[in-house]
Amino acid sequence: MQTDSDKKHTIHHYQLYPFWNDEYKHLEYFHETFNDTAQIHIWQGQGYSKNFTGHMCDMRKAQPTWNQRFIEIFQGLGWKDVATSYYKMGTGTVLPTHGDLYSKYIEIFKLNGQEHNIRRAIVFLEDWQPGHYAEYMDRPFVDWKAGATVEWSYDTPHMAANLGLTPRYTLQITGHM
Repeated sequence: MQTDSDKKHTIHHYQLYPFWNDEYKHLEYFHETFNDTAQIHIWQGQGYSKNFTGHMCDMRKAQPTWNQRFIEIFQGLGWKDVATSYYKMGTGTVLPTHGDLYSKYIEIFKLNGQEHNIRRAIVFLEDWQPGHYAEYMDRPFVDWKAGATVEWSYDTPHMAANLGLTPRYTLQITGHM
């Protein structure tokens, strides 16, 4: 049964043709704490460990030489102010179900009161590996091929985990319509 909450969320799945090499494996990744401390306390109370976010390389650091092509693809879909962040999720990292806050993005692009226009997409940079997991609105997403893309509206509930033995690499793209 679809709830009122489900009606405001949209999820799109599509496949991009992989044009990238493994340059994403050699980026300057860093750890940044999840930006919702209240949510972290809830997760810890539910028994989750402290390893929530993995490591990222966002636009404050050097991006791959082919990064601009991703930006152009999403601009071609009508996205504005496209931002990219590469993620490396190591073994044992779990980012429990949440809706993104986009605090910094909203601040930079002056989108207060327009949050519902924000879009996010995850591009899976490699084929699925055992133990790699994603979930969007309580529906599992596994067995992907490199280039699989999941796009959603503003605060759609989602989660990610790596219970496997290899790093899980994704590209997170943020924009607004």
